[in-house]
Amino acid sequence: MAYSFHNKVSKEQNVLIFDLGGGTCNVSVLIIENGMYEIKSTAGDAHLGGEHFDNRMITCFVQEFKRKHNKDLSVDKRALRRLRTACESAKRTLSSSLQASIEIESLSDGIDFYSRITRTCFEELCSDLFHATLESVEKALREAKMNRLEIHEIVLVGGSIHMPQDIEAPAGIMIPVLKFI
Repeated sequence: MAYSFHNKVSKEQNVLIFDLGGGTCNVSVLIIENGMYEIKSTAGDAHLGGEHFDNRMITCFVQEFKRKHNKDLSVDKRALRRLRTACESAKRTLSSSLQASIEIESLSDGIDFYSRITRTCFEELCSDLFHATLESVEKALREAKMNRLEIHEIVLVGGSIHMPQDIEAPAGIMIPVLKFI
């Protein structure tokens, strides 16, 4: 709805809404014309969102901490909360940088934790999750009986859309993208 209010479309436009929030991924395909919109399809995954990407990083760093210090962070709720906050921050940093640092003083039993994660490492760590979001897009397009070439615009919604991921579009497809936060 926000898209049609801000963009007066006089001729029919096929718009794909991609919403990747903290806990869910939702995709809708709409036809918009003269402020009127028709929902052609919806698809999504109620168990796929930003927190799932965070959990991958947390698991990776818990394993690293155990390898370096022979201590299991998974039983220390306070340490896990602090690590989660640092991972969320690192994920945001990776949206505009090629690497991010995790620095937590006295993470557990007075042990400081310092590590880095690169955008490439993050993408590899979460590659199946990124591909799962594309499955929702493909399902929504199938249900709308449309293909990628018939989509005029993509609207990105939700805080997790800023996560880094380089997904190559098929050759020759140029789709203008509008981001809403």
